[in-house]
Amino acid sequence: MLKIGNLNRLQVINEVDFGVYLDGGDMGEILLPRRYVPGGVKINDWIEVFIYRDSEDLLIATTESPLAMVGQCAWLKTVDVNRFGAFLDWGLPKDLFVPFAEQQVPMKPDRSYVVYVYLDQNSGRISASSKLYKYLSEESNTYAVNDAVDIMICADTDLGYKAVIDNTYLGLLYKNEVHEALKVGQRMRAYIKTIRNDNKIDLKLHLPSEFTRDALSAAILQYIADQGGHSDLTDKSSPEQIHKQFGVSKSSYKKALGKLYKQRLIVIEKDKISLTDTREQ
Repeated sequence: MLKIGNLNRLQVINEVDFGVYLDGGDMGEILLPRRYVPGGVKINDWIEVFIYRDSEDLLIATTESPLAMVGQCAWLKTVDVNRFGAFLDWGLPKDLFVPFAEQQVPMKPDRSYVVYVYLDQNSGRISASSKLYKYLSEESNTYAVNDAVDIMICADTDLGYKAVIDNTYLGLLYKNEVHEALKVGQRMRAYIKTIRNDNKIDLKLHLPSEFTRDALSAAILQYIADQGGHSDLTDKSSPEQIHKQFGVSKSSYKKALGKLYKQRLIVIEKDKISLTDTREQ
């Protein structure tokens, strides 16, 4: 079944001067304009395309990907506002429409907003909404404490930062637990801090130290193995080199090396670190 507002794998059934037509099943033939047709494509080939409606409300295909598809959230910029609503740049020739009724606050030109992309069931058009609470739940019992999630900051409140979780839920990062400035639209990795009694989600940016140390130790061992069993990234290496490779401070790296050494998993030498079973190689 054709999914408007998402990627579809469709078969080429006809070729014309201005493009190729794809088999849209019950939706009929769908044009893929010539400028988007990959080189060498011929009839009966299959192509992955994004399907949306053009300015004349006809279904059209493109091999370009928008900044967000139906069911996803994104930080998008307003390019125009008229008597019908606002229009956002989402990376395709036709801008993304936000009806006035779907604006949490009146949108203004050249301002960016976190929106949810949806398919209007009445018109069949792809639209967006900044009223995230209409489409994303604040309650969940599907996560466990310390589960890793992808988030996007969607609001800055007195209590903390509201965040979209995996394009599906809304959660909260408490400001007194965040030691860095966050911006609306910023994406990052986070973790489930707790699921409250009302099933609302509290988030945290860092795992407890014991989880972090175990993950870092595993990463170090894998890195040394990938280097043939020996690494010149020692406890004498610069903080910049260490952070570039593992994303941690030199202090954390040295503690992880010490733990691995005590476990007799590595040998620390003056100019290299070796796995114990490759020291003589």
